[in-house]
Amino acid sequence: MIVYQSTREKFLEDNENRAIEDIIASAFLTNTGRYAPQAEYRAWQHSLTQMAEVLRDDSLPDTMGVGVEFGIPQTGKRIDFILSGESEDGQPRVVIVELKQWSTSRISEKDGIVIAQRGGRSEREGTHPSYQAWSYAALLEGFNEAVHEGAIRLQPCAYLHNYQRDGVIDSPIYARYIEKAPLFLRGHGERQKLRDFIRQYVKRGDDGELLFRIDQARIRPSRMLADSLVEMLKGNREFVLIDDQKVAYETCLARSIEAAATKKQVVIVEGGPGTGKSVIAINLMVALTDKGLLTKYVSKNAAPRAVYQQRLKGHRTQAQISAMFGGSGAFFETEADTFDALVVDEAHRLNEKSGLYGNLGQNQVKEIIDAAKCAILFVDDDQIVTLNDIGRIAELEKWAALSGAEVTRLALASQFRCAGSDGYLAWLDDALGIRETANRDFDTDTFDFRVVDSPTDLHCLIEERNRVNNKSRLVAGYCWDWKSKRNPDAFDIEFPEFEFRKQWNLGSDGSLWITAPDSIEQIGCIHTCQGLELDYVGVIIGPDLIVRDGVLMSVPEGRSKMDRSIRGWKTLVKQDREGTLERLDAIIRNTYRTLMTRGMKGCYIYCSDGETRGYFRTRLHGR
Repeated sequence: MIVYQSTREKFLEDNENRAIEDIIASAFLTNTGRYAPQAEYRAWQHSLTQMAEVLRDDSLPDTMGVGVEFGIPQTGKRIDFILSGESEDGQPRVVIVELKQWSTSRISEKDGIVIAQRGGRSEREGTHPSYQAWSYAALLEGFNEAVHEGAIRLQPCAYLHNYQRDGVIDSPIYARYIEKAPLFLRGHGERQKLRDFIRQYVKRGDDGELLFRIDQARIRPSRMLADSLVEMLKGNREFVLIDDQKVAYETCLARSIEAAATKKQVVIVEGGPGTGKSVIAINLMVALTDKGLLTKYVSKNAAPRAVYQQRLKGHRTQAQISAMFGGSGAFFETEADTFDALVVDEAHRLNEKSGLYGNLGQNQVKEIIDAAKCAILFVDDDQIVTLNDIGRIAELEKWAALSGAEVTRLALASQFRCAGSDGYLAWLDDALGIRETANRDFDTDTFDFRVVDSPTDLHCLIEERNRVNNKSRLVAGYCWDWKSKRNPDAFDIEFPEFEFRKQWNLGSDGSLWITAPDSIEQIGCIHTCQGLELDYVGVIIGPDLIVRDGVLMSVPEGRSKMDRSIRGWKTLVKQDREGTLERLDAIIRNTYRTLMTRGMKGCYIYCSDGETRGYFRTRLHGR
């Protein structure tokens, strides 16, 4: 969708006869049904006037296409300003201009990132304007059929009309992105340089024909993008399908192709930890893209999305890969059957409402099923870890039936994590009181499980294992406040008696904590490791799970008040004491089950409560 579309001649006329920001705001309301935020209105007021000055040059063709606020489908991203026409030899050309009102910025150590005031708010990190313009061009090249099939060449750039050159925004560390998308700053000479850049690519106008074609084009992955994804999976042992993984994959693939031609399909794939749900999901996303079907990998947790994006990036731009991954709350406004397939990992983590304040949409399960011709939902009811998680199998089946979809149920039995030790998983379920099993012990020669006497010992063990291949980490129940969020020098998890002090991982590395080389010194939580795996995991069991008189019990008061997983539980207890306590108990036990099954080769635990340590030692020896 393009909010405003005309020609250079009409755009300049609109600027002279009426405030351009009012014209754009009116078009925005007409096209979206919403009033534009004040910050955007002010941006149009200042930046579009500056673009009018750039275009006020008779050497530029009158019929050059002009577009303002071009929405890139399925991304929520919008291109500020876009121009269209033809080159000297008649080839279709489009110039993308990223506009900023900034006058200052600060360098970030992260690649392609700069610190600046964004949208009138306080300073924060975000992409450099040149990177932003280049990535938007890459998105269109990767997914807009008119661009990748019509040989439309895109020329991105950035224009910061209030910004004097200062060696920061134009620092050499950003050179490779500025080379891809030139940076134009404040001053008459800079304005002329931008004119020359536009004129270099758009010699003749097209009355906005290219903009219309791009706006109306089908959203489909390019052949080049599909080929590069397939190439990334070839020979990658991490993504090889084994046994019932292969059966489930082929069934899901068949249902997706059937759905594209006939009836809506829903496939529910049930599997416990380590059964390969994520491996199948990634393979499906790549295979369906290879077949030219519009597909997206969806997960509530950002961590698996970030990790798999990183592993699949290869030589493609981050923007193109990121567009194939999304959160579960992005579909409440998506038109029915927009996607050929949505592959939903960790579907048990789906919520009812979406948005930062949980006030958008109706039901994420319903919205995902509606948005796709085929919804493939990977689920494990025993990994529901917050009060907001609603994605139980029964809920998935309910909405699938209401949609009129044909439903296929699949189960993954083969277990590849925890050294393939089904005995350990059964023992753990029994030890955690999740379900009774006959497994009073398991083969510790197959899976390395230990109970240690201090967090320092735990860290030393994991640090030693991590030296081999950077695939071992410490995690903990969310029982300690995130003090380092506001004070980077503060420690979060402290055991003074052991001189042990560590920070949560939630700050510097964020969702990529599990792969960051230095994050061995930080501690992860359920939110940044669910859906991912390690070789060895060290788990700190906090005061939310303790043993008294030989009975393992959950203690919701032991959770940090900053943990949103059980936010509002005290109010819910007043409304339904028995039902809420039952849900809280399941969440706490499921959380530790999930943490204690992240390791493929071993799990080491330290319990902050002495009696609890004794309980697990006793259970470890089959007593």
